[in-house]
Amino acid sequence: MPLVLGAAIGLRWTIPQRVLGGLMAFGAGTMIAAASEELFGPAFEVGPTLVVGSALLAGAAVYVSASHLIATRLGPAAVGWALMLGAVLDGVPENTALGVSMSGSSVALLVAIIVGNTPEAIGSGASLKAHLGATRGLLMWTAVGVVLVVVTMAAYGAADTLGETKIAAAQAFAGGATIAVLAGTLMPEAFKDSGWWVGLATVLGFLVAYLLG
Repeated sequence: MPLVLGAAIGLRWTIPQRVLGGLMAFGAGTMIAAASEELFGPAFEVGPTLVVGSALLAGAAVYVSASHLIATRLGPAAVGWALMLGAVLDGVPENTALGVSMSGSSVALLVAIIVGNTPEAIGSGASLKAHLGATRGLLMWTAVGVVLVVVTMAAYGAADTLGETKIAAAQAFAGGATIAVLAGTLMPEAFKDSGWWVGLATVLGFLVAYLLG
């Protein structure tokens, strides 16, 4: 439950904005590595280009549309919700791919998911605390964590019935949602909170995730 732990940290403690921005930038770097090395990279190797490319664009389109709706309705409270939305939209396909690969080599993807998504959850928790309160925020993130665990186990159980094309489409969808989260929410917020040096934190996150993967 690394997402729930990350959200609990953001909800429980007041993290200095520059530190929070650095954490989100580090997480953005790890997510770049995860998206390229563990999601749409493998998807394009095995899936039909049209199917995988369409899934990649669909993941981005769903996140961008939903995030815009959230921002329009909620205003300043939108950041925490947008990060949670990103965790769900990329988390469900990611955990589907993880569940399918649990019988094989899934360590790299597991590490990428944990290292990449935990700072995202911390940032969301810190933002939600001011608008929902710590208890409600933690309950919501706990629900997200439970859903992702259920998705992982369901995918593991259905691994023999899922074809390569469906798995590739799920990976590509997650990759598209991940890139949209990075471009639309995580990296802009990191730069706003911490300024010029977040580029270094992003590259460091990418390097760590790439080496671990």
